[in-house]
Order: sequence, then structure tokens, then C-alpha cells
Amino acid sequence: MKVRRFITVLVTLCLLAASWVSAQAQAADSRYFSETGHNVNGEFLKFYESNPNAIFLYGYPLTEEFTSRDGKTVQYFQRARFEYDAQLPAGQRIILTAVGRETFVSTGPVNVSGAFACRDYAETGHAVCFSFLEFFDAQGGVSQFGYPISSFEYHEDKIVQYFEKARLEWQPWRLEGQRVVVADLGRVYFDQLGEDPALLPPVKPSNNTTSSILKLQVRAFTFKAIAQASDSQKIFVIVQDQNLQPVNNANCMANLHWPDGREESNLLTTNAAGVGILALSFNDQLPGRMVHVNVNCMYDNMNSSTITSFRIWY
Repeated sequence: MKVRRFITVLVTLCLLAASWVSAQAQAADSRYFSETGHNVNGEFLKFYESNPNAIFLYGYPLTEEFTSRDGKTVQYFQRARFEYDAQLPAGQRIILTAVGRETFVSTGPVNVSGAFACRDYAETGHAVCFSFLEFFDAQGGVSQFGYPISSFEYHEDKIVQYFEKARLEWQPWRLEGQRVVVADLGRVYFDQLGEDPALLPPVKPSNNTTSSILKLQVRAFTFKAIAQASDSQKIFVIVQDQNLQPVNNANCMANLHWPDGREESNLLTTNAAGVGILALSFNDQLPGRMVHVNVNCMYDNMNSSTITSFRIWY
């Protein structure tokens, strides 16, 4: 009996451990980006996280993984588009769309001098020079950006250079050593290809991953725009995060400024829908005057404010 019981317990523990490992693997296979409200999964995530400068070079995800209008399985990021090709060997199935080549429209080259600070690429007949060359080499070169397909050009009042998979920009207002950046061509190509805009709004985290609240957005409004001198009123406060998802248990202080000069403070807490309601009753307020309501909400060391008002009528 003792041996049988021991075996039963051992099997149960093994099953629980296997379940835990499976859950951990599933969670590790998916990452939710609260900054834009999208998930990156599977091989797309492995490719993204294989680059230590992924946020800088690719940006945050703009969509979920989906089948694009050009028939490819893709995911859009701020500065890139990932494509999945099942026919490629394992570990090589994610490739970068040539968003630079696809979006490039020349405005004419800007003449530069200093051949000793440049490197020519016979493959496309263009050179990479100066700080662009330093950035190009430091961030992966041809394997990351492809070959240059333009010289220096002016686009949107900036000096830029197009590569097959990206556009580099010179932004002189940045600190020394940080003035070359990758342009946000992911959204440009998304619009150019005519992808469905319904793919852009934030979604909920998948595979039990959690969303981080990075920013509070607070709105407030009254149930009645006009109230009588002696009446009741409700103040509705809505708290959402950076992706317009509801924030539960946000603490809000509503400060009311009454026409008779009295000030009143009321505390309310938001529910799972991100809504807090303050019920009021009052008497003998001065007609024709406004009641101003200042609302400040706090959650996890973040705060945000808004205002609303209603009028006392005759």
C-alpha cells in the first residue's frame, strides 16, 4: 500500500511539473507589448528577441500576426515588417520585408564630398558615408538593412538614406552619437499596401501574459449638464491605460467648487470597467452659476487629471 501510494504521489507530481513547464513554455512563447497593445508570438518573437537592439531597430508591434494582402504571413512593427516563410530552414524562416525599397520615391540626391569617409557598394551603385556608415556597421550592416538604394536625400526636411530594408535619418537635435535613427517605415508600408486599419487597435494579452499600465488617461462627465438649485447629480470618471483598456482600482479625488464658494472633496475608486461614479445631492445653490469639478486619479505611482462641470439653472 505504501509503495502504491508513493507511486501515485510521484505520478501526480510529475504531471503537475509537466503542466507547469508547459505553461511556462507557452508564456515564454508569447510577449505582450503594452506600449502598443499587441502580442508577438512563436518564431516572430524568437526573431525579435534575437536582436538585442530590437526596440531601437524594429520598434513595437503595430498589429498581430496575420495574412497580408500580398498573401504572406506577416507582422507589422513601427520600423519593419516580419515575413514568415515555412519553406526556409528552421531558425531562418523570418525575414525582413524590403520596406525601404518598397516605399522609396526619390527626391533627388544631395551632393556630398569626402570619399575617404564612404564605402561604395557595387551591388546597387551607392555609397554609405560619415555617421550613417558608422551606424550601419554598428547595427548589423547589409544583413540588417540590405544594400543602400539611394544617396543622401532630403525627405520631410531631414537628410535620409534609403536601404533595401530600412531608411536611416539624420536628426541633428539629438545628442551626439544618437543622431542617426531608423525611420518608422512599418506604418508607411502598411498604409501603402492598403492593409485593413482594423488590425491596428490594441488587443488583449494572449497566453495569460499580462499588460503593463504605463500611462493613465482620465475622462469625466456629468449625468446632467444642467441641474436645479436643489437637485441630485452623478459624476462619472473613466480611467484607461495607454491602449484605452480599463484600469481597475484607480483611486480618484473629485474636488467640487460650488457657486456658494464651498469646496468639497470626494474619493472614488474605479471598477473592473475602469469606471467610478460619484453620487451627489445639494440644496439652494445659486442659479445661473457653474459647478466646476477637478478630478485627479492615481494608480501605481502614476496620476492624471481632468475637469468637468455642470450649470445650476433656475
